[in-house]
Amino acid sequence: MIRKLKAELLLWRVGAIPGLAVIASTIALRAFGFLQPLELMAFDAALRSRPAEPIDERILIVGITDEDIHRIGTYPLPDRDLATIIQRVQADQPNVIGLDFLRDVPVSPGREAFLKALQSPNVIAIEKALPVQGGFSVAAPPNIPTQQIGFSDVLPDQDGRLRRWLLGATNPKRQYRFSLALQLARSYLSTQGIQLENGVRDRVAMRFGQAELTRFQPHSGGYINADAGGNQVLLYPRAGRKPFRIVSWRDLQSGTVNPDWIRGRIVLIGLTGISTKDVVNSDAVPSAIYGLVNGVEMQAHAVSQILSATLDDRPLLQVWSDGWEYLWIVAWGIVGISFGRVARSPGRILLGVALSSVGLIAISYGLIWIGWWIPVVPALIVLVFNGAGLAAASIYRYEQSLRERLRDRQAVIDQTFTTIHNGALQTLAKMLRDVQMQDATHPLLPDLKHLNQELRSVYEVIQRETLEQETSFQLDANSILDLQAPLHTLLYEVYLQTMERDLPYFKTIRSRIVKFEPMNDRGLSLEQKRNLCRFLEEALCNVGKYAIDTTRITVICAEENSKQVIRVIDHGNTDFSGKAAAGLGTRQAETLAQKLRGTFQRLPNKPKGMHCELNWHAQKLRRL
Repeated sequence: MIRKLKAELLLWRVGAIPGLAVIASTIALRAFGFLQPLELMAFDAALRSRPAEPIDERILIVGITDEDIHRIGTYPLPDRDLATIIQRVQADQPNVIGLDFLRDVPVSPGREAFLKALQSPNVIAIEKALPVQGGFSVAAPPNIPTQQIGFSDVLPDQDGRLRRWLLGATNPKRQYRFSLALQLARSYLSTQGIQLENGVRDRVAMRFGQAELTRFQPHSGGYINADAGGNQVLLYPRAGRKPFRIVSWRDLQSGTVNPDWIRGRIVLIGLTGISTKDVVNSDAVPSAIYGLVNGVEMQAHAVSQILSATLDDRPLLQVWSDGWEYLWIVAWGIVGISFGRVARSPGRILLGVALSSVGLIAISYGLIWIGWWIPVVPALIVLVFNGAGLAAASIYRYEQSLRERLRDRQAVIDQTFTTIHNGALQTLAKMLRDVQMQDATHPLLPDLKHLNQELRSVYEVIQRETLEQETSFQLDANSILDLQAPLHTLLYEVYLQTMERDLPYFKTIRSRIVKFEPMNDRGLSLEQKRNLCRFLEEALCNVGKYAIDTTRITVICAEENSKQVIRVIDHGNTDFSGKAAAGLGTRQAETLAQKLRGTFQRLPNKPKGMHCELNWHAQKLRRL
């Protein structure tokens, strides 16, 4: 028991050391940020492939299309046209209007009408609060109260993709500003008696009612040392290709827009034309042009995220602490290592790795649905590398074991031949000389010569078989069968070539009943197929050697009643009384039947002859 335990611990140690090295290396790569691009790509893919959510009817987007711009005849749109759009939307009594246009300088004509439209307390204009390239920020239109201004700044990642949303930040004048999305949500929720407050778990976080907007941290999810300045949240966009209603300026003018889509809703007015290039990069949101989403649509996603968390209990994206994330990675690495102890064959190891990988991806994907982002890429790396490494090591160990078996087998053959050569062959050679000297016509002389030749051919045949690959079967000195062929094909070749041997009672056979049909050989190892070929060869040779004056032989290799059957029946005058003594061939057949969970029988065939049969259930074999 102690020896077995020590051996088991040794095997675990040999398999675990490389596996732990893989885990440590993966953790180091992640800690230094090398896996961040892959993790973010996997995060985008999971968000993009979620089932579609219902349209958020609280939000309507009025998009200025390329057709609208062509009809107006100028770009940027004049202040007059923006004022007209605002007035048209106001006519249907929206809750709040968000204007996703920067307009710090006049675009004539219609400046006064535009500024007058902005005086309505339910209109929110935008600014660029953070310095853009060159160090300049862009102010909101003049004479607008602070509570009617929201910034439109976004913080794309290093790859240019937008995955987090800035809710609040301090501008260069050290004034704290809110984003357009937050201002719109704040205005809408205030009419329902829900005010913006500080968080409970995190006092710096923002909160509406029970919905605390979890702050983004430098190591949130797959991020490593990211810029967490200001008050940011992970963007959890609404799933589906049509998350919001979108109408054009022309639709408003023509009166085809249902007033109920506007009354009491949040209306975002922005550019949706391709030519304006008012887009952001996001692989998490399905769009007509992959990776490009209109800026006004992303504003709508941010607003919807806040409203849905507050009013609909839709989850916000949460992440584990660093400790739990690294424990998760280590756990999957150990799962990969454990395959080497649970499943020894490379095929089973790789199957286990494949199924576990699918399970890992499914778990991670399912957690995204309910608002949890966990690391999938490093966990997948340690699982696959450890599992594939164990499979490769298993193949290597198998090849090493095969070489050792071949060397041992060759040593036994050499020793056996030496023993035969120095013992039995020398005695036989002396007998031949003595018989020839006494009587050159002695009736035993041909048999003794034949026996001498057979003994000398034993070594050559066995040595040749040893040198062949494990996928072959040496039937005789001139015939090698490929064990990867179907079983019934192999057995038929064994039958044909064995029946051609010069055995005395093959010559008396006048009638042959032969049946070779496809057999279920799934689950059989190459060694088991080799042994089945040897069984048939042995059974046929017994007929040729011992079935005296047999005239008929029946050979059946087929599937009968869900059993795989190899049956040889002769009608000779074999001397049989009671149960025959178990010879080497019988013992080998019984051992083979036991390994196949089948049965072997060798019985007299009435009125004369022998019945030799091996059968097994292929389904039972596959469960081994």
